[in-house]
Amino acid sequence: MSESASSGATRTIEIEVLRYRPEQEAEPVWQSFQVPFTDDMSVLQGLQYIKDELDGTLSFRWSCRMAICGSCGMMIDGKPRLSCQTFLRDHYPGKLRVEALAHFPIERDLVVSVDGFVDKLESIKPYIVPKEPRALSQGEHLQTPAQLEQFQQFSGCINCMLCYSACPQFGLDPSFIGPGVLALLHRYNADSRDGASAERMKIVGAEEGVWHCTAVAYCSEVCPKHVDPAHAVNQNKVNSAKDYFLGSAAAKEPAK
Repeated sequence: MSESASSGATRTIEIEVLRYRPEQEAEPVWQSFQVPFTDDMSVLQGLQYIKDELDGTLSFRWSCRMAICGSCGMMIDGKPRLSCQTFLRDHYPGKLRVEALAHFPIERDLVVSVDGFVDKLESIKPYIVPKEPRALSQGEHLQTPAQLEQFQQFSGCINCMLCYSACPQFGLDPSFIGPGVLALLHRYNADSRDGASAERMKIVGAEEGVWHCTAVAYCSEVCPKHVDPAHAVNQNKVNSAKDYFLGSAAAKEPAK
């Protein structure tokens, strides 16, 4: 480690932010800021310095600063990243470029519209739908460790939408339900306590569903929680194929 890094010395990095202020600009424009930083400062903290000290009109989303809420996602040097989890020291001495998440309509500066994503999320019923009514007196829905393992990995999604900015198919066709929602859909379909799998599979097999995926798998590479949405998509393709062929076979059977 260098002496300057170990001593916590302050250096200065240039952060170039793609600004969009609809009341004064027809198109987004780049604006450059000189930001002093120490080795423990994240990109989010750099943006907060700009807002607090240099330009109070800069707009961006953030909340937890701990890679839990998923709200501070943006394009950092062309890659979808959580700004709270990305450090300025890793980009020094070069210039750092920050812009809004790709493939989403920009509302202002680094803030994008999430309406389409929320609509897709709500459509899959992202909660457990009981297979049958159950009274509190009947106790918990017990699961074995093996049953938990079927969906546990996919339950880590924080809805940061980085996978959507990484997905070229979503960029080409915003109607594609997308990797993050498909991963959460699989999380509930794989849960032994849930009874809405057949309903969700209609979404999986729809025109804008799982077969829209072109298997690039960049979505899993950028996922900050290692959910591996590409794996969930592949499992959904298998389940969709089973539904199609087994359903077709059942339809062709003569009535008894």
